[in-house]
Amino acid sequence: MSRNSQHPRAYIYILCTAALLLPYPGGAGGSLLHAQSLTLGQNTISNIAKSDPLIITGAIGTNNTYYHSSVGDGYRSPWGNSVYANLNISLYGISMPFAFYYSNNNSSFNYPHFSFHIDPTYKNWRAHFGRSTMALSSYIMNTSFNGVGLEYNSSKLRFGAFYGELRNAVNDDPADPKARSPQYRRMGWGFKLGYGSQRSFLDLYLLRAYDRTNSIDERWRDRISPKDNLAVALRGGLGLTGWLSLRGNVAFSAFTSDKMAQRITTGDADRWANVFSTRYTSLMRLATDVSANINVKNFATQIYYKMVQPDYSTLGLYYTSNNYQSLGINASTMLFKTISLSANFSGQEDNITRNQLYTTRGFIYSANAATNVGERITLSAGYNGYRQLQSDGKAHVNDSTRVNRIMHSLYFSPSYTIDGDRTGHIFSLSASYTENRDLNKLATGISDVRSIAFGVSHSLQLKSLEMDVNTSFSHQQSKGYQTRYSSDVLTVGTGRSFLKEKNLHASADLSLCYNDIRHQQRMLSLGFNLSAGYTLAKVHFFNLSAGFNKYSDTNLSADYTSMGTTEVSASLGYNYTFSLLHLKRKAEKTASGLNDK
Repeated sequence: MSRNSQHPRAYIYILCTAALLLPYPGGAGGSLLHAQSLTLGQNTISNIAKSDPLIITGAIGTNNTYYHSSVGDGYRSPWGNSVYANLNISLYGISMPFAFYYSNNNSSFNYPHFSFHIDPTYKNWRAHFGRSTMALSSYIMNTSFNGVGLEYNSSKLRFGAFYGELRNAVNDDPADPKARSPQYRRMGWGFKLGYGSQRSFLDLYLLRAYDRTNSIDERWRDRISPKDNLAVALRGGLGLTGWLSLRGNVAFSAFTSDKMAQRITTGDADRWANVFSTRYTSLMRLATDVSANINVKNFATQIYYKMVQPDYSTLGLYYTSNNYQSLGINASTMLFKTISLSANFSGQEDNITRNQLYTTRGFIYSANAATNVGERITLSAGYNGYRQLQSDGKAHVNDSTRVNRIMHSLYFSPSYTIDGDRTGHIFSLSASYTENRDLNKLATGISDVRSIAFGVSHSLQLKSLEMDVNTSFSHQQSKGYQTRYSSDVLTVGTGRSFLKEKNLHASADLSLCYNDIRHQQRMLSLGFNLSAGYTLAKVHFFNLSAGFNKYSDTNLSADYTSMGTTEVSASLGYNYTFSLLHLKRKAEKTASGLNDK
């Protein structure tokens, strides 16, 4: 539904998540966390009266596996069994699914964790209650919050505000040797205000976030410091002409790494004390980017610059890279309406303030082309490169350790298609060359690697049998310092649906692989896999899969002798979907009755 719809609408979301802690069936003492989500789906409040009062549906199923290896089953249990059940209750269109999972006679249970979310919408207004997200500048916030919020979005005017918890506290007993790492409860509020169209616009964002000091045990506070943050961002765009537009983002973050540190009470710091308490652990940092976009007929290009100062961070971001600047250009065009061309070049360097010992620069460049020759031939080719250099910072780089690397990669991929009345064929070829080389004048070549790879494949469609047969062969060879590795893989596979309703599907594939590490190992492996699925009365689904593998000794010091190791695996599963109850609304019953008469 459009965010700017003029019709009265309100959507309700309720999200509940339940987690079951079940020991892993394959190992003694191990465990896996099995999480099942309980979600109340969206619905329009004005349509609730039109929805059916009660619908109860669900599914039950089981999956059972068997595994055997001639070298033993030490790392995997030979038998694996699981049973699951799902139940969905729909009240006037609002769905509430529940899930249960049981595996290998293990019955450990972890209490469910619930999160709540109501997201009503009316015309251009949207409210947030519970665990929600609100789009702010990517430089200041990309996390969710648990609280309240309100947004307004029209064709040009938009604004929003929120308040809530950004992160809950972790506060185990410090005396417990198995205690989790502590973290403060993190709170935050923010707002945004913007005006304009997609081409010309201006948006202002603000985030205020802080850790609550008393949210963890006093004994933890000597080990971890509470943080404080105020971030402001501005985003703008300007469509100068029909073919030229400008974009820009800028963000300032005042970040305190320890809000228990002594306050600064002089000058401008004290003037803004009511908004943000500046301390001796506070830093003000900047992040920005600008771009120019050109679109002329079949040609498009973008020139951009980005800079993030050292130590730039906000409490609304999970993670952000900093201390770098980059400049780049990318372009694309279409020649003769059949040839697609694209290219890009960008350079990046760190050590913006020149306080690091060394400066690292990286350059990325690529060119790609694709075309169709008639209706049968498709061609694509390209080049990718990367260059990394290291230079002096506050210290002089030693020539013996100076980073100076280059990487080249070329690829070519043609395909040919034949479509007949009875059969269809697709022939494909792929070839690539990659080189990773150390250009340091004192380098010994120990880290240099060159790789060549090519593959051929054929897909045969038997239209009368409604069946596909796929065959492929690939070869890869890599050469490094005093070593060489090669791999050859041949695969044949097929699949088909059976019966009148096509409710039985079976597939099979056979693969042969040969690996050779010169002077260390040669290994040959053979694998066969078979799978089948059958649907009965649209509610019962059975699936069966089996695998058989043989391979030689994988010990690096052993030479290839014979495929003496055998692995066998099998899986049998069943799923049943059902409908327990369906109470229809009276209006629908009346209309149905009139139609019957």
